[in-house]
Amino acid sequence: MKVIKHRSVVPYYGAAAIAVLYALVLPMYTLFGVILFVAASMVAFLLLQKVFPGTVEKVELPPEPVTTGDADADALLRDGEAAVAEIRRLKTSLQNAEMRVKLDALAEITDKIFKDVIDDPTDYRQIRRFADLYLPETMKLLNAYERLGRGGAIDADAQSNVQSTLRRIEGALDTILASYRKQYDALFQNQAIDIEADIRVLETMLKKEGLSERDFI
Repeated sequence: MKVIKHRSVVPYYGAAAIAVLYALVLPMYTLFGVILFVAASMVAFLLLQKVFPGTVEKVELPPEPVTTGDADADALLRDGEAAVAEIRRLKTSLQNAEMRVKLDALAEITDKIFKDVIDDPTDYRQIRRFADLYLPETMKLLNAYERLGRGGAIDADAQSNVQSTLRRIEGALDTILASYRKQYDALFQNQAIDIEADIRVLETMLKKEGLSERDFI
């Protein structure tokens, strides 16, 4: 959060008014008169500044972009942020409360999938494949749902077809959500496997050095 202070213009106008009045009433052709003129203007400015200190505005700064240090991984993260932002935008445009809940869940799990590359860079290829193959089709369906949901069909048969298509997309979203969750679970499982492998390597090293718990029994 950034704090921005906006100074009031009243002290400046007040000091200028005092200067004008002084020049009209008192002499300006002596050194003492000039000094008194400057002093009166400054005093007026300082007093008015205390009375009218201005306003303070607190501005929320956008969060710093997350980086991994790897250009490809960072580009993948930016793709994920754009996709999540679009899902949330689509959610706000929908009237169907149930679909809004589903899109909230979809945005959350999509965000987790992409951010997994931060914790486990070895998952990059798997997440890149998800971003290139599955996500575009999902976004295509969601954009079609938004477009069809605006209505506009006059013919009864056409309207019936539109409603049928909307229901099919609503049903498909349940399958999509389940698939995305499986995708994330698979990424999490990969991380668990990597951790288990690290533990085994560490245990082997400790055993070779005679530092394992069994060596002290």
